[in-house]
Amino acid sequence: MRNRWINSPAAYALGMFAMMVPTQAFSSFYFYFYVDELGLAVWLATIARTIYLVWDAVNQPLAGWLSDRTSTRLGRRRPWLLGAVPAYMLTFVMVYAVPPGLGKAGMLAWFLAALILIEAVATIIWVNYGALFPELFQGNRLRARASAVQQGFQIAALLVGTAATPLLYTSLGYGNMALIYAFLFGVLMLVCIAGIREQEEARQGPRLSLKESFRTTLRNIPFWLHNIANSFAQTVNGLIGSIIPFYAKYVLGIPEKQVSILLASIFVSVIPLVFVWYRIARDMDPVKCWRLSLAAYAVSVLPLSFAGDLASGIAAGVLVGFGLSGFLVTPPIVGSRIIDLDFADTGQRREGVYTAVSGFITRSSGLISAVAFLIVGMIFDYESGENPGPNPEAAFVWLSSYVPFGLLAVAFAISLFVRLRKETEVRHDGQISGHQL
Repeated sequence: MRNRWINSPAAYALGMFAMMVPTQAFSSFYFYFYVDELGLAVWLATIARTIYLVWDAVNQPLAGWLSDRTSTRLGRRRPWLLGAVPAYMLTFVMVYAVPPGLGKAGMLAWFLAALILIEAVATIIWVNYGALFPELFQGNRLRARASAVQQGFQIAALLVGTAATPLLYTSLGYGNMALIYAFLFGVLMLVCIAGIREQEEARQGPRLSLKESFRTTLRNIPFWLHNIANSFAQTVNGLIGSIIPFYAKYVLGIPEKQVSILLASIFVSVIPLVFVWYRIARDMDPVKCWRLSLAAYAVSVLPLSFAGDLASGIAAGVLVGFGLSGFLVTPPIVGSRIIDLDFADTGQRREGVYTAVSGFITRSSGLISAVAFLIVGMIFDYESGENPGPNPEAAFVWLSSYVPFGLLAVAFAISLFVRLRKETEVRHDGQISGHQL
């Protein structure tokens, strides 16, 4: 039983569940918490988020390079993950445990410090966890299955991190909610790490300089196109997740406690739908399947503009779940193929650098989301919960439906330029099997 658990899709996916519960509680509610609950002005919150993204630009590539150069008996990735677990628990609690009586300047300083610290630790976790995927799972079918299992765990975590969070913070407060999620993350992440064994030959590869590691990465056009397209789609994930509390309040007119029901409608539907997308992805060209998922996602967000109460909001949420599930399953398969082809061409293992640069590009979606929020807020005169402007309903219809559709249309257009060699599988020894490259 132990051998079946080690390096299984379920063991790896448990890490996704562990990370996504606090991550989703953070991404969906921290902006709402500081802006609408604490009264921090949108423009100040946007400045803080911009500074945090600049910091992200520095630490992402460095974390990937250091991870690729690490060589211990535990592997390249596991030591970093073990060290980051307690640090993430502390920084997550810091985000929501805001001391009383700080004032606007003090609140901004606390907000910025919390963002910088949690981003530094989260980078270490996500880079090292993501770099394990192409190493542990080889071939399109296995990757499609592992990705589907991983995304099933992720959706379960999204359900907990979003639907349960309003229930927890309304009954226990934001600080106690953060403590509960931090403890859950720590326990489950350690179980995941215990179930992973890295390949011996992977850590014995050449240790490349920082310049050498990034030179080929920066010249890899399919890699950049794939990740730029994903950044626009990822913006929609973050935007919809963070907008839902506003959307429920101003568009649907439902109380805070019913936000959980609305969120559950999206995420409960996604859990079975990721396995529908697995069946599609396992026998389909990865790039074509990825494009199909982007198109489906774009169409699925439009019904949000027609909803006007809880029932119609739930129906629209289920449709969003179909598009979201496809986008969750397909990008890791395409990204792993790109890494395989790089290994075949160069003989060098750079999963960490590729994952780091990919993470930075897709995390730039946070800036796109913040700018979209700021622009739409200015157009409709929404400043904060204390000053929502004359028509907040229209503002959040645009932010939940029309803006996401435009972003996904851009992502789909970029995806049309991605071309990869066909039907290739690369083994750990660098030899190539399968059909023509």
